[in-house]
Amino acid sequence: MTDARLMKLKNEIRNEFENHMIPFWLGLKDEEHGGYYGLVNFDLSLDKKADKGCIVNSRILWFFSRAYTKFGDEKYLHAAEHAFHYLMEAFLDDDEGGVYWSVNFDGHPADTTKHTYCQAFAIYALAAYYEATKDKDALECAYDLYHIIEDRCRDNDGYLEAFTREFEVASNEKLSENGVMATRTMNTLLHVMEAYTELYRVDGDKLVKRNIIETLKIFREKMFDAERGRLLVFFDKDYNSLIDLYSYGHDIESAWLIDRTVDIISGSANGSSSEKSEYDMSDITSVLTESIYKEAFKEDGIPAEAENGVVLETRIWWVQCEAILGFMNAYTRIKNVSESDKGYSDYKKFEEDYKNAAISIWEYTKKSIVDKRPGSEWYSEVRKDGTPIETKPMEDIWKCPYHNGRMFLEMMDYIEE
Repeated sequence: MTDARLMKLKNEIRNEFENHMIPFWLGLKDEEHGGYYGLVNFDLSLDKKADKGCIVNSRILWFFSRAYTKFGDEKYLHAAEHAFHYLMEAFLDDDEGGVYWSVNFDGHPADTTKHTYCQAFAIYALAAYYEATKDKDALECAYDLYHIIEDRCRDNDGYLEAFTREFEVASNEKLSENGVMATRTMNTLLHVMEAYTELYRVDGDKLVKRNIIETLKIFREKMFDAERGRLLVFFDKDYNSLIDLYSYGHDIESAWLIDRTVDIISGSANGSSSEKSEYDMSDITSVLTESIYKEAFKEDGIPAEAENGVVLETRIWWVQCEAILGFMNAYTRIKNVSESDKGYSDYKKFEEDYKNAAISIWEYTKKSIVDKRPGSEWYSEVRKDGTPIETKPMEDIWKCPYHNGRMFLEMMDYIEE
């Protein structure tokens, strides 16, 4: 029988998404110009003339496609169809290939940067839409973008970042931060892996699987810092780390996403098999999870990050979502560890800790991240004392129903009746 506390968690999350979050995003559909409006300010004022980002449009398309596949509600299908048609009509570059970073409010190109990250999220969304609708155009477009990444957005050593419209290498302001300019990033690799995993999940292409395995190898050999038990974030072309940055959210997100990827290419689900696959990465993902639990988990949520050992104590909405999922993933997998496993006792000692951490962070999220104002959604970022940062919008080119929407969908599967 499922733990009563976990059933309470599941029911509260479902209520939050069905009655609060989803109505907010459905309300942002732009019926005049297509797609979804690009900016909702902190005061909940809607800017109908703001640029529309490919990332947010793709993530909306992915979310409503997956929600329709899971629940069969026609309103989710209509929302996904609206996002799909806009992606195909406004964001695709018919001349040079790939998708733009952003378009203006009426669908003309605004920022024509071709970023690997954007191409990946469009693949991710199109694969989910294909699963939901069996629309062959969506699958064909996903493969076109896959070939764009493999042919034009990488070198022999892995994936690069930003390009001009014509796919000449450009500087990476969009995914660099903290005063560095990265040629490669852990974040882009993570979501190339996630996009390819989704494409492989719905169509099973062997070449895509080969590229997925390559991403896992890069994580293991280039990005995992075994000495400190964490992933490195920003790199030059030769994978030299550019900054001492501990991104708590990305580490716990990577842990569960890598586990999920291994499950999918191995043919299992949510760690349901006690047998380790040939692609197993649990020696890394378990360390990432344990490190976040020991270094970052607090009763009042997970801080943003630490640079040079100095913790940025604000709490960001997506970091809480990934922590809930990451700890729930670890808890679920530990339950399936065989007593004959060499590391059994090491795994088991964290089982209840991880479950309690997931519940604790949800309680904090309910209290401090979910915005109780009518017609709102979740705060983007709050201070350590739980007060929201008023300069952060409720929706923009990054803030979307991806992290919390994905948490909702995954938690429905993790917690069985």
